[in-house]
Amino acid sequence: MDSNLPRSKRSERGLLTEGEIFWRERYDWLQQSGYSLRPRYRPDWVPSWKGTNKLIISCEDGVTLMHAHLIDAVKTSDGQVVVIKQVPKSVHPYEVEIGRYLTSPPLSNDPRNHCCPILAVLQDPRDPDIQLVVLPFLRRYNNPKFNTVGEAIEFFRQAFEGLHFMHENHVAHRDCMTLNIMMDPKPMFPDLYHPGIETATRDFKGNVHPYSRTARPVKYYWTDFGLSRRFDPQDDNPLAVPIQGGDRTVPEYNKDPYSPCNPFRVDVYNSGNLIREDFLQIYKNLAFMEPLISRMCDEDPEKRPTMSEVVSEFRKIISQFRGYQLIQRLVERKDGVFMNLLKGVYHVSARTLPNLLTFRSAIPTPKT
Repeated sequence: MDSNLPRSKRSERGLLTEGEIFWRERYDWLQQSGYSLRPRYRPDWVPSWKGTNKLIISCEDGVTLMHAHLIDAVKTSDGQVVVIKQVPKSVHPYEVEIGRYLTSPPLSNDPRNHCCPILAVLQDPRDPDIQLVVLPFLRRYNNPKFNTVGEAIEFFRQAFEGLHFMHENHVAHRDCMTLNIMMDPKPMFPDLYHPGIETATRDFKGNVHPYSRTARPVKYYWTDFGLSRRFDPQDDNPLAVPIQGGDRTVPEYNKDPYSPCNPFRVDVYNSGNLIREDFLQIYKNLAFMEPLISRMCDEDPEKRPTMSEVVSEFRKIISQFRGYQLIQRLVERKDGVFMNLLKGVYHVSARTLPNLLTFRSAIPTPKT
């Protein structure tokens, strides 16, 4: 397809997008502020493939940003990989305020806190409306896939616990969805990976090989507080006009998109629907979660449990499990008999036996 492009267009392949130019213009300022961007964003950058026969996709500096408002960086003080996010105050006026509230002492000291920390906030030097928020380098929570029932249970625990913590501190997330809960990748990927190509090493010279969640337990974080709001602790039934997040199935939003409703009950629905879509509809052997998730996703918001009740009921559910149930492989609904046989044999030899021999916990809870 590319060979049919005009020569002038072909010569532009791999160059900075409009969104990436934003970061190039701030490269030197960010460097002075203690954050180093990849070579691609240097003002004097010359593509490494220029004048060679190299394929753009084989070059580290040929990797573009997946989302223009997010960029990876390295803290020059300690080499920590971080992410810098553009937050327009006119669009999300409460995001930084709520993020700081949830992740500053004393709340940051609570072990139940699963809110993505804010490491620093920089005022953009060119646009007074934009704040540049420095965040930890996180990864999609479900990549790589979960292997065992115990790994899924630990995710449910942290997700429920973290949302309960937010509600207990009178903050409704209002956009609980797959993309807004992430994990710290360092335990599974000790040397991390290339920020733009998750399967490649940071130096782009090979592929990464992650540990399992059972071998290296991870912590999960609720992220993106752009739609979040903090409510009056004295208000037993706070109401807010609906704001559509990533989950478009919220019953009360679809029934009357202009009528104020309780955002905490929406959070309960959203988090339950996340588990329903990402786990119960994918795996066969998580049926024990169906009664609780069904209640969380009730069409009538008044019939949904609170997050406090969700956490309490979930603890009762997992208290009945035995070790052999927790180490079972998650069985995908799409797999047939032959594929299940192959995966079963591999799971026992490559996962179950090593985990048993090294006395790893079947519910991989990270150390706090």
